Amino acid sequence: MSTEDTTDAVTRPKRRGLLLAAVVLVVFALDLVTKIVAVSSLEGREPVRILGGAVYLQLVRNPGAAFSMATGMTWVLTLIAVGVVVAIVWIVPKLRSTGWAIGLGLVLAGAMGNLVDRFFRAPGPLRGHVIDFISVFAPNGDAWPVFNVADSGIVVGGALIVLMALLGRDYDGTSSRDKKSTVDSEPTVEESK
Repeated sequence: MSTEDTTDAVTRPKRRGLLLAAVVLVVFALDLVTKIVAVSSLEGREPVRILGGAVYLQLVRNPGAAFSMATGMTWVLTLIAVGVVVAIVWIVPKLRSTGWAIGLGLVLAGAMGNLVDRFFRAPGPLRGHVIDFISVFAPNGDAWPVFNVADSGIVVGGALIVLMALLGRDYDGTSSRDKKSTVDSEPTVEESK
């Protein structure tokens, strides 16, 4: 092992693939279990008011994306979700940032959770309707669209990824600010003469 390899191994953080996998497993399992419970206990019922009306539980089969957009484009949403899964899996070997691992894990779990619905729920593969069951502040999605655990994972994970980018933290464990200061400190051609 060369000195450069040893120095690189000491200064670079550990890979975070296992952290990402743990986040995916927990959130994906939670999404799957809550959807099973929602279908079995909320089918055919009026919205169930909890937490003094801050949350309503009701079963909605959503053919579209968030905010009921693209309801006729379920197959496109399925292909986009597959693309997200592939892109995140491609990044995993280079992943060395804890924040990025958690954020990408949340997004991956959410994409996979809704993708399972798209493939295995009625009306059929690539056209399945996603199970949503949480409505906040009002029933029927009147105050905010009805959502599920997978949707929450996507939103929170996306926000965390944006925060990491704003802080200059890259998924490979480096900082864009460190890269900039390294470039700024390198001698120019005239300074090296």
